[in-house]
Amino acid sequence: MLTLKLINEETAKVIQGLEKKHFQGAAEAIAAVQATDKRRREAQAQLDQLLSESKKKASEIGALMKQGKREEAEQAKSTVAAIKEQAKALETEMDEAQKQVNEMLCQIPNIPYDEVPEGRTAEDNIVVKTSLSTEENAKDKGEEFDLNITVAEYNEAYRDALPSVAGEAPLPHWELAHKYNLIDFDLGVKITGAGFPVYIGKGAQLQRALINFFLEEARKAGYTEIMPPTVVNTASGYGTGQLPDKEGQMYHAEVDDFYLIPTAEVPVTNIYRDVILDERDLPIRNCAYTQCFRREAGSYGKDVRGLNRLHEFSKVEIVRIDTPEHSRESHKEMLAHVEGLLKKLELPYRILRLCGGDQSFTSAICYDFEVYSEAQKRWLEVSSVSNFDTYQANRLHCRYRPENSKKPELCHTLNGSALALPRIVAALLENNQTEGGIRIPKALQTFTGFDFIN
Repeated sequence: MLTLKLINEETAKVIQGLEKKHFQGAAEAIAAVQATDKRRREAQAQLDQLLSESKKKASEIGALMKQGKREEAEQAKSTVAAIKEQAKALETEMDEAQKQVNEMLCQIPNIPYDEVPEGRTAEDNIVVKTSLSTEENAKDKGEEFDLNITVAEYNEAYRDALPSVAGEAPLPHWELAHKYNLIDFDLGVKITGAGFPVYIGKGAQLQRALINFFLEEARKAGYTEIMPPTVVNTASGYGTGQLPDKEGQMYHAEVDDFYLIPTAEVPVTNIYRDVILDERDLPIRNCAYTQCFRREAGSYGKDVRGLNRLHEFSKVEIVRIDTPEHSRESHKEMLAHVEGLLKKLELPYRILRLCGGDQSFTSAICYDFEVYSEAQKRWLEVSSVSNFDTYQANRLHCRYRPENSKKPELCHTLNGSALALPRIVAALLENNQTEGGIRIPKALQTFTGFDFIN
């Protein structure tokens, strides 16, 4: 959550940032926080004054008793008792005000960085890079270059540069999965329900190969592998911002008050909840493979067909804890890591810098990676890589001690999918289909043990 220091020292910037995220009633919400915090501080000042007075009176009682001034000593005792009652009332008022401030802060999203573009919907996101090219820029197809155009502008400019696969009518992945007996969606419905597919044979092997490939690439990039629980308590959900914002999207085990994780970000980042780190140990780089669970309430239509949107899926997540001075460099390194994975998988991709209105509740800046599906004629999001600045760390009480200071400061937290498997599998099947079967990218063949599915 936002810090009171930031809100009080840079009020206009905070309100402007919230408005960029299209947070309704930004000025009113910030004013309410400040007013409630002012009430807490005023109560604190009164309490400090009373406690000082009580201490002074208490020190006088012994001297009065020694001097035989019993009546004055008793009056001093009565005064101290009255002050204690007033102090209790002020402490209650302070606690209530602090609770109200925390509750209000939890309802206010993070503010975006300056480079986050204005915009309300996904159409306003900025395409900053692609693996495709057009005749207009006189570059060979497949060569990457930097861009700075909206998604709508990109879709128009790159209409003729999109990749194609063998055959006049490429099959979508759900038909390929059935044709080659890789995934059984109906069996998943029988066992659990829609959105819980069953992977079979080479389909299961492909899943396992991707997991091992992603973990091995993360290891080589300096990430320490973690194998965390896939259920977390309320404090963990609160720490990374899933609660109370996304409570309705999480599966809740009510008897034990546990939540099934929507991403490994939650348990891995919470390792550092209520921890003070040494600056020399930063940045911390962790990765984890987990199953992820999302209710995806309200999803329907073509966007949920096949592997496009599941309730349970596999994902490898990368997480960093860093200093404020170095976190932007960490973010760049994470983006380069994810891009490297897509290059090795030989998938056509584009990188988007999300606009304010399309960013998540907790992120300060976020880049999405999308791969193209020729069969579906659409782009599929496969990764989001975010820097949360101090927003999560403030909720987690995740701090570090600078080398030249004894006072702990808030860390920056970052995470990204590297990668989410369902749409990667969909893209691999669709973009690598041939008349004789499905080709496996060279980088994966060591992990699959086969180079073709037929």
